[in-house]
Amino acid sequence: MSDRCASVKRDTLETKISVSLNLDGTGKGQFDTGVPFLEHMMDQIARHGLIDLDIQCDGDTHIDDHHTVEDIGITLGQAIAQAVGDKKGIRRYGHAYVPLDEALSRVVIDFSGRPGLVMNVPFTQKRVGAFDTELFSEFFHGFVNHAQVTLHIDCLRGANAHHQIETVYKAFGRALRMALETDPRMAGMMPSTKGSL
Repeated sequence: MSDRCASVKRDTLETKISVSLNLDGTGKGQFDTGVPFLEHMMDQIARHGLIDLDIQCDGDTHIDDHHTVEDIGITLGQAIAQAVGDKKGIRRYGHAYVPLDEALSRVVIDFSGRPGLVMNVPFTQKRVGAFDTELFSEFFHGFVNHAQVTLHIDCLRGANAHHQIETVYKAFGRALRMALETDPRMAGMMPSTKGSL
């Protein structure tokens, strides 16, 4: 399945982004975004999702990180949608629970063809280093709208905001991996009673 690859570029007055990925990779990541904490989280998606992922971004971080974070979510969503294609033969649904010390998060994803985000992450801090925790939802809104997925994110407990966010991104990577796996019993079949997604 080495053909489940995509490269997407997004150029606006605020950001210039390129995302390349292989859904059937080994978890290799290469990132240059100007937002180090986000790069750390993208690495979690790559490693735990076993997705080879290269994200390059030149954004207006001299203003703040908002446009870069949101637009990377958008572009990653577009790339995954392109790489997964018609969705025939995939498991479609994925879920994962991931702990990190005191924090525990659950992520559930459905490649439904319908964008939807339900998120409950009661952050204990407004910032993790220089990263504004409000940008967390901007990334995932951008992603679901362009990947056309339904995504439920719940941080079930946690006292450290870094741990809260990291458990979500690790669980997100694991849930992606499960949903995007091909099921040999579904070869060539659409995972929907409607016949399309």
